[in-house]
Amino acid sequence: MDKGLYIAMSGAKQNMLAQAARANNLANVNTTGFKADYEQARAQPVFGEHFPTRAYAQTERPATDLRSGTLIETGRALDLAIKEQGWLAVEDNNGEEAYTRLGELAIDAEGILRTSTGRPVLGEGGPITVPPAEQLTIGMDGTISIRPLGAVGAELAVIDRIKLVNPEAEGQALDKGLDGLFRLRDGGQAALDPNVQVVSGFVEASNVSAADELINILSLQRQYEMQTKMMKTFEENAGASATIMRMG
Repeated sequence: MDKGLYIAMSGAKQNMLAQAARANNLANVNTTGFKADYEQARAQPVFGEHFPTRAYAQTERPATDLRSGTLIETGRALDLAIKEQGWLAVEDNNGEEAYTRLGELAIDAEGILRTSTGRPVLGEGGPITVPPAEQLTIGMDGTISIRPLGAVGAELAVIDRIKLVNPEAEGQALDKGLDGLFRLRDGGQAALDPNVQVVSGFVEASNVSAADELINILSLQRQYEMQTKMMKTFEENAGASATIMRMG
């Protein structure tokens, strides 16, 4: 009896975790550059100082949906969207290199180019610093050009180039961290890819489908209800068995 109760209990718990993953996707349906997470469950035997006669359900995040989202025009010079495959290189809280599709950029008070979440954008030699300028443009290859204050005519100066990478083209897998940034599964840094292109004045919308996430959440809720009904049934069966034993 306890076997079935344990399986139903672990299944209900994992259904709740799966719902949390789907709810997180739904909550980020309007987050620029967000990539939806997949979830799946599988049966796992319980090992210990006994034979593996128990099993439990385990929810895991096998991968992230890396498909591109819709491009939204903003007309803002510091907004970038990556065409097809590719990533922007940024610096995480530990000073390590990570990757994102979030192209909403801004220049802080110290002149450092950052994403809207505060991550420094990396260039050819580290975080990009933009000096005071009358005009700033970003080319399709990520080259940042400015017209310095007081410059005459259409004079432009190239200050840096955003590091654009495409690890997938090199067969390198990416993993998504809890901070929403992507990193190479095997560690290290991806090489700059000259074939990755950006378009200025656009941002990439989230690739989350609100309808799909709602359907998945409802399906997981029905599974959770089924698991709780199973637990109630096992409890009733255990009570009936105890009564029969007392009668005997």
